[in-house]
Amino acid sequence: MISFKNVFTLIGVLVLAGCAGNGEEIKPSPLVKFQSEKSVKAIWSENIGASFGKKYHQLTPSILGSSIFATDTSGEVSSYDTKTGAKNWSVNLDTSISSGVGSGEGVVVVVSYTGDVYALSSANGDILWQVPVGGEVISQAQLNRALVVVQLVTGDVVALDKLTGEQLWVYTSNQPNLTLRGTSSPIVAQDATLVGLDNGKYAALDNKNGLVLWQHRISSAKGKSDIERLTDIDGKAILYKKVIYIPSYRGNLTALNPFNAQVLWRKPYSTYRGLAAANNTLFLSSDKDVVHAADTQTAAEIWRQDLLLNREITSPATILGTVAVGDKQGYIHFLAQDDGRFIARHKLGGALIGDMLVKDNVLYALSNNGRLTAMRIE
Repeated sequence: MISFKNVFTLIGVLVLAGCAGNGEEIKPSPLVKFQSEKSVKAIWSENIGASFGKKYHQLTPSILGSSIFATDTSGEVSSYDTKTGAKNWSVNLDTSISSGVGSGEGVVVVVSYTGDVYALSSANGDILWQVPVGGEVISQAQLNRALVVVQLVTGDVVALDKLTGEQLWVYTSNQPNLTLRGTSSPIVAQDATLVGLDNGKYAALDNKNGLVLWQHRISSAKGKSDIERLTDIDGKAILYKKVIYIPSYRGNLTALNPFNAQVLWRKPYSTYRGLAAANNTLFLSSDKDVVHAADTQTAAEIWRQDLLLNREITSPATILGTVAVGDKQGYIHFLAQDDGRFIARHKLGGALIGDMLVKDNVLYALSNNGRLTAMRIE
């Protein structure tokens, strides 16, 4: 998950990440024994294409209306009915895909490893346009009525005309020497685009020209080495009750008023995952695989669940009074929103790495074996 300009540093970090101090591989925490309070029922499950293997990826699906869109790494993009799993259409772009799926306003967007942005019709999968943006994109494109906005791994933010693909503006930021591999997805409103950057800043860009309206430093580099000074904002921020909540790696969880750029509170949490919110409570998966719940107004911690250590858990998703997180062994753990106790657990056939989605009290998960599964908790 770490992107380096120096290959020797990369090798050293991978060795350290996979081994304990005595040279043994770090093992995930054992599964917790508990009395299930609810059951999980799979509604449908479909094979979307090629398996992801053990790859780290951000190929998160996207829901638009009654359709869910997913892509595999080989370029097969498909649309499924959210209720039945019936395939609406499928198109093979004959190129490797690096990004999650973005959708909105009748358009589905994916980006290839070579930096080509593909806009497809959400109705039938027809290619509307294809344009290069000059670099790799991992996170989902975001759309409004006029724009398609993508954030490159280089930190550049590119706005394209939704109808034609014409490049309208580019915002460039200064990148540190060492960053986590990944970027957050921007939030695209009607008049501004909000982006988290690998230099620890969060910025609002004018949708007319890409100029900075305001920016705040969310996390500051500390330490002497490049590794110690990592300050990425890779987890997707969320807008909840007119407040933006911004996660960061080795920095702060920050609550910010987007209308006047006022910081409401900061609290030291480290994560490279996205956030979820429900019932005035914010949920996050820390970089230590601890699930935290904090009050959205005061930042006071309500509870933490630390029995999932080293299971490489996903971003949280909220559904019917529970918080769901997946792990690399293919388990989805359902925790109570009020106190973090284990409510239920469900096993899928492959590792869970990308974000899960919720719509109409149905949870959608794309596992690394290439299967998209819809499920209910009852």
